[in-house]
Amino acid sequence: MFLGGLIALNIISSIAIGTFRYATKLKLRKDAVPCGICKQKGFIYANGVKAGSANIKWSPLYDPIAFNPCLCPTCDGNKVQLCLNCLGKGYTTGKM
Repeated sequence: MFLGGLIALNIISSIAIGTFRYATKLKLRKDAVPCGICKQKGFIYANGVKAGSANIKWSPLYDPIAFNPCLCPTCDGNKVQLCLNCLGKGYTTGKM
């Protein structure tokens, strides 16, 4: 009986916390400003680090003779970067 009560309390509290988070998210989105950088998509196709390719040229030496191609750290080689202005949500909380 005690274990059943704990399970029921866990389920009810999980539902209550989920409902609170959902309501908070809706209120934040209603009052938020649309992201102008990604145009409410949450991601950006252009990446300034690698100039459009999925690899970057890297060498551990100061004056290198050869470069090693490595995966881009900001997009993981997918050529799509998460918008850093809105963190992928499509809206921001403050005015720009």
